[in-house]
Amino acid sequence: MFVVIGYLVVIGSVLGGFALAGGHLGALFQPLEFLIIGGGAVGAFVVSNSAKTLKAVMGALPTLLKGSKYSKARYMELMALLYDILTKARKEGLMSIENDVDNPDESPLFKRYPTVSGDHHLVEFTTDYLRMMVSGNLNAFEIENLMDNEIETHHHEAMVPSHAIQKVADGLPAFGIVAAVMGVVHTMASVGKPPSELGQMIAHALVGTFLGILLAYGFVAPLASLLEQKCDESTKELQCVKVTLLASMQGYAPSIAVEFGRKVLFSTERPSFSELEAHVKQKRA
Repeated sequence: MFVVIGYLVVIGSVLGGFALAGGHLGALFQPLEFLIIGGGAVGAFVVSNSAKTLKAVMGALPTLLKGSKYSKARYMELMALLYDILTKARKEGLMSIENDVDNPDESPLFKRYPTVSGDHHLVEFTTDYLRMMVSGNLNAFEIENLMDNEIETHHHEAMVPSHAIQKVADGLPAFGIVAAVMGVVHTMASVGKPPSELGQMIAHALVGTFLGILLAYGFVAPLASLLEQKCDESTKELQCVKVTLLASMQGYAPSIAVEFGRKVLFSTERPSFSELEAHVKQKRA
């Protein structure tokens, strides 16, 4: 929704300012300039990226029109789930959560939190390390290092669409210059025409530079920035799980371990201590 609103503001401000200054909007409508700039950018985009990257970008673009799923309510669900799991492990032993970890889809604990259990990647990340805690002899430092490596890999993969789109934005001004130069060449080849026609041809050529810059910084680059922010949010959620599980491995009670996880969240989505405590009690009830 905000993407559409932002685009409308960009278009309204640029074209509105041009019209108020006495410009004719029809002069900016140059389909061939769009063809040169857009076609060149799309072609370069396809050449410079692998099929896996192209698929990732196509999958990421629809998410830009949706709001962020990483809300305070989602984080409270996640931390309540972690609290329930760690409490069960503390009271009944680590082996008591083996079935929950091996079959999260059938686990009563996970079913109690559908918002979290519906995220396959988050559930897999959580259960993998709980499984290590149950069956492995790794200490907290070894698991922390492994978690850091996996989170770094996840972040790198999630940033691929953002980097690919940003490269398109970086190249659009250059394609705008290409379109403008081609327009100037066409104008110079028609130097025998009347000055009024030459003036229009030069104006049309300059539209190429305008379009390249506008598309780059008004439309494409903001998409790359938004994807980067969404990637940071997804990484922060995994860091919350990491800190909570490591605190539990170091002997802290579930209520304290969850507090460790709460502290790493962004302040805009971080629930207060009392909010989280009330939510956990409600879910357990």
